[in-house]
Order: sequence, then C-alpha cells, then structure tokens
Amino acid sequence: QVQLVESGGGLVQPGGSLRLSCVASGSTFSINPMGWYRQTPGKECELVARISSIGTTNYADSVKGRFTISRDNAKNTVYLQMNYLKPEDTALYYCNLVYNPRNWGQGTQVTVSS
Repeated sequence: QVQLVESGGGLVQPGGSLRLSCVASGSTFSINPMGWYRQTPGKECELVARISSIGTTNYADSVKGRFTISRDNAKNTVYLQMNYLKPEDTALYYCNLVYNPRNWGQGTQVTVSS
C-alpha cells in the first residue's frame, strides 16, 4: 500500500519560489508515473505536473514554464520546483500516482500572497 508524505509548502510573495517534496513508500515507486495535483475550495483537483518512470514530463498550461517536476527513484521522492509563483497558485498540493491515484496524503499548503 502506497503512503505519500508531502512537504515544503508555505507562504510566499508573488514572484517567489518554493520546492515541494513527496516521499512515497512502496517498492514499485520507480516504475510508476507520478504527478503533483492541487486542490482549491470549490474547484476540481487539478493535475499540474506529471513525470514518467524514465523522467518524461508534462505540465498543465497554467504552470508551464514556471514549475519543474523531477524524481529521485533511489529516494522514492518526487519534487516540484515552483518559480514565479502567482496568487492563483494558492492551493493544497498533493502528489500521487498518475493512473489510479489513491491513498492521498495530507498535502502541503502553498499560499501566494503579498
């Protein structure tokens, strides 16, 4: 059973940066595509970045050019580097499998505000 622990969120001013981390348990981590999702009240959960087992990445248009997803399979960890943050990036961020996401962690709150 996969367990996911996200960290790295916080309060940052517009234009600032944050780096999120997600540590996943489970021996099959390295073969699974992983993604970062975000949730704001009243909106559907959005997949903002995904990375394949071999490092191929895709991004939602809303974050393209500003966010970078990466992974370290030896550490069972996925990262999300977020630059040029905007107030609309404010959300609770989660990582999970791209296909059949389950066992959601607590997430990490990102707040972009001056």
